[in-house]
Amino acid sequence: MEITNVNVRKLCNEVRMKAICSVTFDDMLVIHDIKVIESDEKIFVAMPSRKNKLGQYTDIAHPITAELRTKLEQEVLGAYRQAIEETAE
Repeated sequence: MEITNVNVRKLCNEVRMKAICSVTFDDMLVIHDIKVIESDEKIFVAMPSRKNKLGQYTDIAHPITAELRTKLEQEVLGAYRQAIEETAE
């Protein structure tokens, strides 16, 4: 499965959430609402989630393998950094 597009849909100035992205796979499947989050230790990618009846958040979609998770994080964070550079110009 190849990532064929990463679209940074919104850059945020909120304290922790930095961006909302959409990722397209094989030009056939898109996952919306992937978030770029900044924690005290690092910046990371959070998959789309929803709150269940118990008040806990569960992922709607997520990578199964560590390889795909790493690739997804690299692509999304790369697109985020590029979007930041473009807005700074």
